[in-house]
Amino acid sequence: MNRYYNPVQTIEGAGCTAELTGLLESMGLARRNVLLLVWSEAVLDLPAFSSLSNAGFTIRGQVFRASNPTVEQLFETYQATRDFAPEAVVAVGGGSIMDVGKSLCCLYGKELSDADTLRRLIEEKDYGRPSTRWIGVPTTAGTGSEVTCWATIWDPEKDAKRSVECRENYAFAALVDPELAAGMPLPLAVSSALDAAAHAIESYWARGTNAVSRGLALEAIRTIMGGMDGLLAGTMEAHDAMARGSMMAGLAFSNTKTTACHSISYPLTMHCGIPHGAAVSMLLGPVFRLNAPAIAQSGPLLDALGVSSPEELETKIRDILGRSGQPATLSAWGAQREDLPRLAQLGITKGRADNNPVPIDVETILSILEQIY
Repeated sequence: MNRYYNPVQTIEGAGCTAELTGLLESMGLARRNVLLLVWSEAVLDLPAFSSLSNAGFTIRGQVFRASNPTVEQLFETYQATRDFAPEAVVAVGGGSIMDVGKSLCCLYGKELSDADTLRRLIEEKDYGRPSTRWIGVPTTAGTGSEVTCWATIWDPEKDAKRSVECRENYAFAALVDPELAAGMPLPLAVSSALDAAAHAIESYWARGTNAVSRGLALEAIRTIMGGMDGLLAGTMEAHDAMARGSMMAGLAFSNTKTTACHSISYPLTMHCGIPHGAAVSMLLGPVFRLNAPAIAQSGPLLDALGVSSPEELETKIRDILGRSGQPATLSAWGAQREDLPRLAQLGITKGRADNNPVPIDVETILSILEQIY
């Protein structure tokens, strides 16, 4: 039985951040306390955000610069902002900002004495109904996090990737403004776009896939891959396409989650320092080859990707990474062959590996890592 659900109102298009004041007004905030979680102080000076105080909101700006936020960093941000007691969080940035912003909504109102207490809460997933709502304003076109209800929090101290997941924690709204992504460095823009493509591809073949997600996934893939040459050339039209494609990919995998590519990629980012989008994209070809016999309709997927086989997809991804100035193999990123067995052991992530249409184990993952080494 196919089921699809996503309650996030999405507003997309150049300049749509101007809608933020009206959205906050419609939330009916009693004390009108709003936390602006941003990646740079400069964001606070943009008109859509600097005008909020004039509209009668009490604004607290909080900068979060880290990529791949850890349990400790999330706890520090919670400590720094809990006394402000925001009624709404506006998360402006890439996936890391979104992850922290939506996680904070699950934490406010709870007494957390230290990072270990937070770690236990995440493990037990005993959040209750979030006391704070949030609005997502992405500045990178990759994660689709503005339309999903979970957040990735890293825990290198415990060699783990954790998920803050609460069905009641979908965003109140998402503002997808391609103008905010136009200034990204090319490697980040391409890595983000490939991450979005991976979300859509994995949503299409996931065990938990459904008809609506597959339709959204195919349109997302066509939009992202069709705009890749323009993105590499730096056109504004391509940034608009990536913003739309990322949002549609987010809507697709908000119901299906991801699969083996993401599961295997997590330790590559945590332990080898490979940007997430680059890491997951290198895995698409080999995992597609593994999954092909279990994909009911691979033809539409291949057509959307603009390739005729998983092998051609692998070549295409390597070309895109190379043209953006990024390595396309583990060895070129500095990974050591002797570390592959340990990376393979860490590549089994609950909720991702077991969502793959073909079962995977450590031996299978090691073989895949060898293929991209």
